[in-house]
Amino acid sequence: MGNNYLHGLDRAHLVHPVVSWSSHEQRGATILESGSGAYLRDSEGRQYLDGFSGLWCVNIGYGHDSVAEAATRQMRQLPYATGYFHYASEPSIRFAEAIAQRTPGDLDHVYFTLGGSDAVDSAVRFIRYYHNVTGAPQRKHFIALERGYHGSSSTGSGLTALPLFHDHFDGPSAFQHHIPSYYPYRNPVGPSEEAIIAESVRALRATVERLGAENVAAFFCEPIQGSGGIIVPPRGWLKAMHQVCREYGILLVVDEVITGFGRTGPLFALEDEGVVPDLMTMAKGLTSGYAPLGAVVLSERIYRGIADNAPAGKPVGHGFTYSGHPVSCAVGLEVLRLYEEGGLLANGQRVGAYFQQRLGELEEHPLVGESRGRGLLGAVELVTDKARKTKFDSSLRLPDRLLTLGRERGLIFRAFADDILGFAPPLCCSCEDIDLLIERLSSTLDAALDEPDIHAALRHRL
Repeated sequence: MGNNYLHGLDRAHLVHPVVSWSSHEQRGATILESGSGAYLRDSEGRQYLDGFSGLWCVNIGYGHDSVAEAATRQMRQLPYATGYFHYASEPSIRFAEAIAQRTPGDLDHVYFTLGGSDAVDSAVRFIRYYHNVTGAPQRKHFIALERGYHGSSSTGSGLTALPLFHDHFDGPSAFQHHIPSYYPYRNPVGPSEEAIIAESVRALRATVERLGAENVAAFFCEPIQGSGGIIVPPRGWLKAMHQVCREYGILLVVDEVITGFGRTGPLFALEDEGVVPDLMTMAKGLTSGYAPLGAVVLSERIYRGIADNAPAGKPVGHGFTYSGHPVSCAVGLEVLRLYEEGGLLANGQRVGAYFQQRLGELEEHPLVGESRGRGLLGAVELVTDKARKTKFDSSLRLPDRLLTLGRERGLIFRAFADDILGFAPPLCCSCEDIDLLIERLSSTLDAALDEPDIHAALRHRL
């Protein structure tokens, strides 16, 4: 089947996520054909270093035969098993146990979803149910962070605080509220970590007290903000927010969809803070993107609150057809083995330190205002003036142009709308792969700087 024919079918029938539909009709798709390790090949034969692990998810890298074999064995033996009517399958039971053994504290109860967005939606529904049956039905309000991302479903998109996911979708809802991001590079209180944490604590307290603590159900946050620009909080930030939640009797939900499974170093990013939330969401690295799967993990208190207080004998009315899908869970078990016994988690920790070092060197580039990240999660923020931290005019369409320049140099990364470039290379990367990533990124930035209008914007601020 020729590429022209596939491109025509794509334009005619396939709706792509988070793109301008009309622009895609003009541009068409880059059709990916194969992958190995940290590299992808498209249908034209071009090779790319995947600096973003697909969509923050292919943590183990491409082409692991053992994962394909695990999926094949399960598909042949039992391709589907419902979780309804008290049925289960061995992979779903074993994977739930494996997750519970690795999540902190008493996060012992796993509900499987298809991905991160419906894990967030499931968390919201469980929280509502919990409050309703434990005598606090007035707790209806949810608080999250500006620049936070919690999916693009009907409910999660309102907890998400990025305008793109609200525009023309009638979001957020009246029960969803946001406090400012800690954003150290642009926080009005300055660079002091203590001041940044204190300001976040003040903002959360003020919002809770405005709504009435007795009316607030939960606070949602990511350990590191992902789609908001890979924004890393000061050490101690998550612990401080947890303390405020405990003080007011508010549930804490930590969204590890992007940061989980070695992305920032440990298996889960919250391990750095020693925090045990009430609920935790995960996806992406859960199966390394080899099969759709997400999960929300409930603490013993939340699980028992629902189990012991729900109307006797009445089902808890939340379920998905593909919850605990045996093929996805079999894939997840093998991916988890590769993280641990296969050494990928340890490799990611070693190479992640090198990646952060190399990323930091880019701060010498005229376009780069800041580099930041943790482990194999990183960003560079582009500015026209390093001292003033001024942004480029949106009319320059810098993100789109950078994506094109990077693609021409065989590098895939994320270009956020506000001139932040995001990176999440696979945990299988070697230091040589990181060197190549930085080399191609430097070449991309140099090419952008050579563009007359981009160079003029920079000169204008000198």
